[in-house]
Amino acid sequence: MAEEKKLFKVKIDNITVEVEPGTTILNAARGIGGDVVPPAMCYYSKLQGSGGKCRTCLVKVTKGSEADPRPMPKLVASCRTTVMDGMEVANITSPEVLDARKGIVEFLLINHPLDCPVCDQAGECDLQDLSYEHGAETTRYEFKRRTFDKVDLGEHIQLHMTRCILCYRCVFTADQLTEKREHGILDRGDHSQISTYIQQNLDNDFIGNVIDVCPVGALTDKTARFKNRVWFLKPVDAHRNCDNPKCCGKTVLWMRGNEIFRVTARKDQFGEVENWICDTCRFDKKDVKDWVVEGPRNIDRHSVISQGHYVNTVQPKDPLVEVLDGRQPQLLFDIHTTSQVNRPDIDLSKIDGPAHSDDFNKPKS
Repeated sequence: MAEEKKLFKVKIDNITVEVEPGTTILNAARGIGGDVVPPAMCYYSKLQGSGGKCRTCLVKVTKGSEADPRPMPKLVASCRTTVMDGMEVANITSPEVLDARKGIVEFLLINHPLDCPVCDQAGECDLQDLSYEHGAETTRYEFKRRTFDKVDLGEHIQLHMTRCILCYRCVFTADQLTEKREHGILDRGDHSQISTYIQQNLDNDFIGNVIDVCPVGALTDKTARFKNRVWFLKPVDAHRNCDNPKCCGKTVLWMRGNEIFRVTARKDQFGEVENWICDTCRFDKKDVKDWVVEGPRNIDRHSVISQGHYVNTVQPKDPLVEVLDGRQPQLLFDIHTTSQVNRPDIDLSKIDGPAHSDDFNKPKS
């Protein structure tokens, strides 16, 4: 009989959860869910080596473990710090964490342009949500912002480096998902940028996934660029039998009517891709006939995308049934038999002078 694994008890914001040894604080918090989960702009569970760069997931460890209850002297990155048995962590219950997170968001927005009204990522942007929840109302930055020119990285992808927060997700995706990586981080410090040498094109079967993993609008789909806003589109789950054996063929179609504006991979509740899709499914299959539509996708009710959605909608109660003592309203009826007006046996042309109600109240002969 296999020996059961010992589980560690961890308390996060006064909520206890049991997890396996080696689990990070962030993933332990995801096991609880809700507001307890720290935000993460660079960590991606499916990408090895990701995390530890954006610092938005900082938490306060108030108790190290049962064996060593001393608190950790500084805030730690929850995506990189593993749990210990008896550990106690403060996230949203710590004013120190909230204040540090507010400062981190301010740093992320120092060079970020205020172009949400024209950005294709608006409405599903992690940085937009983060700045709304933890950002300041105004900026204290008075110097010239760092800017870059827009670059076409191949036929389907455009890079807006000015919007990039250097989370490295796209670099890890290209390095681990494709057979060759052609882009990375160039230069150092404030001049660091995602780029390719001599602007070499990104050209392989799964490179389009860098669009899905990007938490901001730095990498955009040129086939759907400026064509529609996400909250005007209806996301539906669909699949197809893809010829690429590595592609699952399960996608989300963003439609308006019968027109497909863009195709993306399916994401979980934490905004991470469930299964990677190939570029053929993403960029080339924009006809409804190419897909088997499964049905509307469930969207978080807090998302702006759900404002025009049609899943789990509540139909308002019809007050007429109560007013009519339980009788259903009569929607179709013969006006001649129900109403005393316009009786078919009365010829209006034979009435002397203007018609009067007495003309219609006369008994039928």
